Amino acid sequence: MSADQLLYLILGIVILDFCLDQFLDALNRRHSKGTIPEKLKGIYEEEEYAKSQAYQKQLGSFGLLSSAFSIVTTLLVLFLGGFGYLDAQLSPYISDPILKSLAFFGVLFILSDLINIPFSYYATFVIEERFGFNKMTPKLFIVDKLKGYLLTVLIGGVLGYALLWIVNELGSNFWIYALLLVAGFMLVMNVFYTTLFLPLFNKLVPLEDGALKDRINEYAAGVSFPLDNIFVIDGSKRSTKANAFFSGLGKKKKIVLYDTLISDHTTEEVVAVLAHEVGHFKKKHIVTGLILSLVQMAITFYILSLLIFNERLSMALGGDELAIHLNFIAFGLLYTPISRLTGLLMNMLSRKNEYEADAYAAKTYDAKPLMSALKRLSVKSLSNLTPHPWYVKAHYSHPTLLQRLEAMEKL
Repeated sequence: MSADQLLYLILGIVILDFCLDQFLDALNRRHSKGTIPEKLKGIYEEEEYAKSQAYQKQLGSFGLLSSAFSIVTTLLVLFLGGFGYLDAQLSPYISDPILKSLAFFGVLFILSDLINIPFSYYATFVIEERFGFNKMTPKLFIVDKLKGYLLTVLIGGVLGYALLWIVNELGSNFWIYALLLVAGFMLVMNVFYTTLFLPLFNKLVPLEDGALKDRINEYAAGVSFPLDNIFVIDGSKRSTKANAFFSGLGKKKKIVLYDTLISDHTTEEVVAVLAHEVGHFKKKHIVTGLILSLVQMAITFYILSLLIFNERLSMALGGDELAIHLNFIAFGLLYTPISRLTGLLMNMLSRKNEYEADAYAAKTYDAKPLMSALKRLSVKSLSNLTPHPWYVKAHYSHPTLLQRLEAMEKL
């Protein structure tokens, strides 16, 4: 396949992917205007439901605008050879291929982020603010950005250099060693995320003594779950939305509860949500998720190894000769259909895991407070109660509220 044909193929994939997203979004918008299912009536007050509809409508309109801007920008850069132009501008100043690749990705990251800042700012300080979710200040927004840049330079730079060195030095067999590198990084992130990285952005404090902690410890002892690390995160400094998550492996495992979850829910509801998180651990969802991610990564790296040294890919993006960084970009775009498929499968597995964690919480604790908590969380976040089934399959890592409630009612 010639360089021109590869370019047209890439352009076609980008356009078709955009069209698929817009088709699913349109289906979802139309479907969400329907009546609330009987089992969900009473969750929203009439005024709150109208507010949730308005929120979903604004998110949809803003999503369409930002997606349209993104695809127009991407198509122009591809059609005009913008990636190749950037490569040519760097060539006179940087001769080392690895440093040149790092500089290339660094410039792209900065330009992309600068372009996206207005969209991110509008989403946070206009849409989220308008509907009462945003608690972030402009100062915190800027500080978060600067911290993100610092982490990208430090971690992304080291990891990127190592990956590029492996590709340049080991040739087409690089994928095995690249997989080992990424596996090690994923393991470190899983074990140390809440210890080293999350505190850079949020304050984590041990759950204070009291009725909630006593109830949690009582439940944990009853299901033989060694729980020494229960933390509360100050999620309220950025948003009113609530959450809880499980992180880490072995002795490093932690349960993290958002302060908004504790303040907006009863003790029984919080314990039920925690029981759901314990269910993920007991069902080995964390470990199986890591293994599947590595399998997915192995497939990706292997396919990449077949294409990474193809000079025509670089030329399709406007390059004059083989450039590894240009081929990374080209591969990422060509791989879109496969990533769509793997995304569908991973979402399917994730939804299955959520059902299992719900069932575990219902059987070892109580379904009623968990169902009540899920309803409260849905109302608090103004979530869409009636998403289109196709949209759910494509984008939802969790079952819908109705699906989760119906599943627990059958237990």
